[in-house]
Amino acid sequence: MQAAGNPIQVCELVPAIVGRLPAILAEVRELLAEQQSDYAAFLAEGIEEVLGAAEGFIARLIGLVDRDPSTKAPQLASSAEQALFEEIGRIHYQQQRDLTLLLAAYRTGATVAWRHVADTALQLGVPAEVFAGLATVVFAAVEQLSSASWTGYVRAQASEGQAREQLRNELAELLLSDRSDTAAVRAAAARAKWSLPRQAAVVLIHPSNEVARGLFNHLDDSCLRLRRPQTLVVIVPDPDGPGQRKRLATVLRGTGAVVGATVPLERLPASVGLVELAMRLQRTQILTDDPLFVDEHLAAVMVHRDEQLLTTLRCQRLAPLASLPAATHARLVETLRSWLMNMGNRKAVADELHVHPQTVRYRLGQLRALFGSALDEPAARAALLLALAWSPS
Repeated sequence: MQAAGNPIQVCELVPAIVGRLPAILAEVRELLAEQQSDYAAFLAEGIEEVLGAAEGFIARLIGLVDRDPSTKAPQLASSAEQALFEEIGRIHYQQQRDLTLLLAAYRTGATVAWRHVADTALQLGVPAEVFAGLATVVFAAVEQLSSASWTGYVRAQASEGQAREQLRNELAELLLSDRSDTAAVRAAAARAKWSLPRQAAVVLIHPSNEVARGLFNHLDDSCLRLRRPQTLVVIVPDPDGPGQRKRLATVLRGTGAVVGATVPLERLPASVGLVELAMRLQRTQILTDDPLFVDEHLAAVMVHRDEQLLTTLRCQRLAPLASLPAATHARLVETLRSWLMNMGNRKAVADELHVHPQTVRYRLGQLRALFGSALDEPAARAALLLALAWSPS
């Protein structure tokens, strides 16, 4: 649609504004010189290149308004211009420069440019709707270019973050593998920019726990994180430092986490098996701490390392109870376990099982009839304790 009024007025805008470009850039450079001198220097050094790009940009913007003054300017910058300004954003991230200063420079340029465009348009007497259209495209164009630089900055940040996360994942996998020789670990740690600790501990968390997933995503950056199909893995450096264990217990409470023993880095692969075993004991309610520290339950972990052997021990030592009805079997197993754990203290057994002391006396009589003198033999009692102490039933 052709603008109302005299079309030649709009056509004259392009050469008139292009003629003002040196003055516009000089004014922008002067404004930037005080607080953003490097941008001012860039304008001074690349003036010819900037002028050439600006001329084509201005012609395209004004041509758009000339065709339809009411345009909403959905996309004003060309793909090449978008790519250029994205690259500027990427460079700013790579150089660790503040992007807000760049965006402020864009706004300074837009303000100066609009003042000159408006003055030129008023001198030429362009129609009001064209004047409004010019304002729309000038500020929309700057907004789009600013957005392109922001996009480039964010993409560079995300790309670096993904690369760093990948390097940290590779380091974590290496530390937990049998390939974790000192030279390989040092090289991987250097690539991942992770300071090698003297000791570390492996923490396993079940991924179905919503609290755990939230914690996993916000752990301190000193921890290495690794997602596996059935578990979330965390390698915590120097967990035995002053106050560290208490802080770790507080942070992990409610996540069902299992914390391995603190070991030198080369022993991390061996420690994982014990942590996995402790997690299985936690799932079957044999161990119920939350979080669960493996080094506080080493006896239970040791007993359950060979389930087949433990099952054989139970069958052998509890054979006198095998033929009893289920209810009687359960009562006597419960009483025998409590009696062994409480070192024969009948009152403690009665209190623990919430039964009358006479009931305890009766049940112990049944047990003596079944086990005979074995209940008085230290070795036999130790074997029974191993068979019963960490049994879920």
